[in-house]
Amino acid sequence: MFTGIVEEVGEVSSLETSGDGRRIEIFAEKILDDAELGSSIAINGCCLTVVEIHKNSFVVETVPETLSRTSLGALKKGDLVNMERALSANGRFGGHIVQGHVDGLAKIVNVARESDGSWLVSFSCSKGFLGQIVEKGSITLNGISLTVASLPKLAGGDEVHFDVALIPHTLDVTTFKDMKVGDQVNLEIDVLARYMEGLLSSRSDLLSGK
Repeated sequence: MFTGIVEEVGEVSSLETSGDGRRIEIFAEKILDDAELGSSIAINGCCLTVVEIHKNSFVVETVPETLSRTSLGALKKGDLVNMERALSANGRFGGHIVQGHVDGLAKIVNVARESDGSWLVSFSCSKGFLGQIVEKGSITLNGISLTVASLPKLAGGDEVHFDVALIPHTLDVTTFKDMKVGDQVNLEIDVLARYMEGLLSSRSDLLSGK
């Protein structure tokens, strides 16, 4: 389990095809302090397993499902990624419950500077997430625990739109500082919202006799 508090931004040093998947080597410093073979590390919000450790880098492997569902399939050498180690038993719970299981992709559709120095970033995602993304609720984007600022109601379409506010510190310590309109990010729905939506949906089906 993770909390969505990015510990370090790493750099992709090499990519290698491995069967239908990929091996990704990432330069890192802090993340390597207590890394072991088999350790879980969230890379842009995807929970991956460390399969090799070197002096200044580590290697993870991705399977076809991960590559097709997330943005990791588009990574290139030199790209920067958000990283977080799995939460330790005595660690601080600074964000919200993050499983590292990406639900899909969201696309940046607008970026606006606010008067208080923050940035309001607007995203679109599949309409299938309707009811699971709620105003003032938690959401994970590229491994970052964020709060949904608003849910603009746009007429028609097959997408859900939502906004998040990014303070300067978040931009400084994550990859969001380099992102632009059109970029895609990994999206993980708040697990509590997902379970609640599933529970209510099942209850509705039961009451309607489905």
